Amino acid sequence: MLTEPLNRLRSLGPVVFTNGVFDVLHKGHVTYLAQARQEGASLVLGLNSDRSAARLGKGPDRPLNKQEDRAAVLAALESISLVTYFDEDTPFELIQKILPDVLVKGGDYDMDTLQEAKFVRSYGGVAKSLTFVTGYSTTQLVQKIRGY
Repeated sequence: MLTEPLNRLRSLGPVVFTNGVFDVLHKGHVTYLAQARQEGASLVLGLNSDRSAARLGKGPDRPLNKQEDRAAVLAALESISLVTYFDEDTPFELIQKILPDVLVKGGDYDMDTLQEAKFVRSYGGVAKSLTFVTGYSTTQLVQKIRGY
């Protein structure tokens, strides 16, 4: 299913991969995704499915937006070339299928401890973290809206 779109993206140059829930899109997300896209010719986004996102412990009613809605909003961003889902707790299986040239995570991750980073580096890919965009958090935004 991903083979044909990935082949087209690979023909353009290095494929970058990142992942996340992206429940309520905010400036921190958009800034991060634009920076991730600058690491290669295209950006593939692995989106946590609703089930995967619910297991992250962000709250009983999270994600607020369904995966199809989150994907539609993200796919409309200029920085993103392709959106796909993963249902597991981590995107490791998806990364094994995509084999990105560059794996990008937010600055709050220690790349040396991530199985995904070790795997990407094992075949000559690059795994790096980008500076975390402080001051933006979907969880904090939801708390603010709810008044706590």
